[in-house]
Amino acid sequence: MGFSQGLSGLNTSSRALDVISNNIANSSTVGYKSAHAIFADIYAGAQTGISSGIQVGYGSKITAVYQSFIDGTPTTTSNPLDMAIIGDGFYVIQRFDGSTAYSRNGQFDINKDGFIITPLGERVMGIRADANGNIPPSGGIVEPLFVSQEDAAPKATTEVDIRSGNLNADAYHPGSPPPNQTTTPFSPTDMNSYELMHTVPVYDSLGGPHSLEIYFVKTAPGTWEAYAQLDGDATTLSVTPTALAFDQYGMPTTTPVTMAYTAPLTNSAANLNIAIDLTNLNQFGAKSAVTDHGQDGYTVGRIAGLVVSQDGIIQGRYTNGQVKDLGQVVLATFRSNQGLASVGDNLWIESPDSGPPIVGRPRSGLNGLISGGQVEESNVDLTQELVNMIIQQRNYQANAQTIRTQDQIMQTLVNLR
Repeated sequence: MGFSQGLSGLNTSSRALDVISNNIANSSTVGYKSAHAIFADIYAGAQTGISSGIQVGYGSKITAVYQSFIDGTPTTTSNPLDMAIIGDGFYVIQRFDGSTAYSRNGQFDINKDGFIITPLGERVMGIRADANGNIPPSGGIVEPLFVSQEDAAPKATTEVDIRSGNLNADAYHPGSPPPNQTTTPFSPTDMNSYELMHTVPVYDSLGGPHSLEIYFVKTAPGTWEAYAQLDGDATTLSVTPTALAFDQYGMPTTTPVTMAYTAPLTNSAANLNIAIDLTNLNQFGAKSAVTDHGQDGYTVGRIAGLVVSQDGIIQGRYTNGQVKDLGQVVLATFRSNQGLASVGDNLWIESPDSGPPIVGRPRSGLNGLISGGQVEESNVDLTQELVNMIIQQRNYQANAQTIRTQDQIMQTLVNLR
């Protein structure tokens, strides 16, 4: 019986070395989960009886090979579509044959058709955004993620905000003209007829750029008028000025102060209708100037880059400065990760032992978060694997020695005369 015991020990040590060797071979495989062999002893009750107190084991065997699903170390890459899962969950992958597999390898790219794919070319599943960049807050159809190359539509300017600025309290006004000068009615072409002109770039409904010119005319101490004009065209000059008044401390006497400006356009774009907010202007004894402004329009944009949020939302960044949601990666969790069946290529598939997948969004339920621009390295501990290799080598040598010793005993019996 000693031969059988020694042989079983050789077999288990050899299988354990296979597992260790596979771990070492995949120490640089992104998303790989290290494995370890589970040993068990062998007993036969046929010879001595199950209740016997002198049972001698028949050796050992490997009952299972378990994987460790602890996180690997995230490593930064130069690919914005690379993703690392921090926590539980697997990417959902649509295979070429239409079946579904699961992976921790987040090395993704875009194919010629615009689909996000794995290194094998299989498609990554998620929830797509609609044409306006809206992802359903709940539910949604899980389908292959797609990155559209369409231009981002322009938006006409509807609001202009003068965020900070000053009108000089000491500026001349019609009742007090500069020396040797006479007062003249306001005219955009006469610089002496206004105190300040400020230009704001705006956009029409087709994304065409325009220049909105705002003029400030002092009419009396503490009172001003504001006019607007588009692209230096006198035919677009606002007919009725907007009045501004300031108190003795240089603050507006009424708020908000809004100028409603409409400008007809000669191209096929819609007329501009802009609300110009002048509330944040002050009147102090300093040089007239607008120091900050904002507007809500933008021109047409082309996709210039991608970024992935912790919620797995893939966003497109466009040349017009806009950011648009394109889709969201989904993750799957299982009751038993050990029940998943490995099929190679960094993929697992569902099995009766794993239970069905629970598919959801990152950072929801049991799902972890996504770290964009990173990949999850193999969780193999090379130092531990090398130590394990030495242990199994010693075990193999010891089992071989038991066979050699048994052989010597048998040889002694054969040599008896």
